[in-house]
Amino acid sequence: MIRLSTPREVHLGDRAVGDGHPTYVIAEIGINHNGDINLARQLIDAAVAAGCDAVKFQKRTPVLCVPADQAAQMRQTPWGYITYLEYRHRVEFGQAEYETIDAYCREKGIAWFASCWDEPSVSFIEQFNPVCYKVQSAALTDQSLLARLRATGKPLIVSTGMSTMEQINTALTWLEPRPIIVAHATSAYPCTAEELNLRMIETLRRIYDHPVGYSGHEVGLPTTVAAVAMGACLIERHITLDRSMWGSDQAASVEASGLQRLVHYIRTVEASMGDGIKRVYESELGAMARLRRTSVSNPPVAVLVGAG
Repeated sequence: MIRLSTPREVHLGDRAVGDGHPTYVIAEIGINHNGDINLARQLIDAAVAAGCDAVKFQKRTPVLCVPADQAAQMRQTPWGYITYLEYRHRVEFGQAEYETIDAYCREKGIAWFASCWDEPSVSFIEQFNPVCYKVQSAALTDQSLLARLRATGKPLIVSTGMSTMEQINTALTWLEPRPIIVAHATSAYPCTAEELNLRMIETLRRIYDHPVGYSGHEVGLPTTVAAVAMGACLIERHITLDRSMWGSDQAASVEASGLQRLVHYIRTVEASMGDGIKRVYESELGAMARLRRTSVSNPPVAVLVGAG
């Protein structure tokens, strides 16, 4: 086990994330924009309308990220029957698109950042000075990529899907002393309820002094809300305009109306948690006066039935 001396709080831009602070809600756009900047703008709009704190994209250098044995494989896409490598180029945003994203998010007042799948992508995103970086579950054991992310000096959200506790411990050791938020995740798209294992949020909170969040890939909203009640200080869900759209992540995503409900439910749960100190609220006094007998010298016989 690793116990760190840092407080369970991390700042992402001007927002403190951790115990005692509002849940930081991230709308994961990822590659659900399908290479269309206009669709990306609409997804940003959906996140803003729902009251999310940030949107997240994914950045890759296709020639580095596509395995050599898969590059020439043919795939049916909206752009026709093309190779997997060409498909990855089609959905990848470049300089012009990210300049548009950066300007649009500033205009809308929402933070944005990315998960970077290779070291050149980190260098590319750095020019926009994001509030943090996401370490996707697939990169948890990539020591060279983690070293590059650590060198940025930015806070890191570390997702833990498809990983053992030993691998998580090793990755966090590599990333010290960067501010870290550990995000529980199961890397199945979509993930069944039986494999969400939300109690891992409590386990991670016991083991680490880092803030603990939740990156969900399930269908529906209740389990994500439950994660907040179990102590997740950060929530990430993939978003889409239509779950039936083409793309590998669409089916495990939340549509705009669902995103609005999710944020509303999260804020309601936050307000309901309280501080754990029992008290009589002013709103209870009327019921107390009407319903409670404050002094009983001789208990009703019914209370004593069966006592002997």
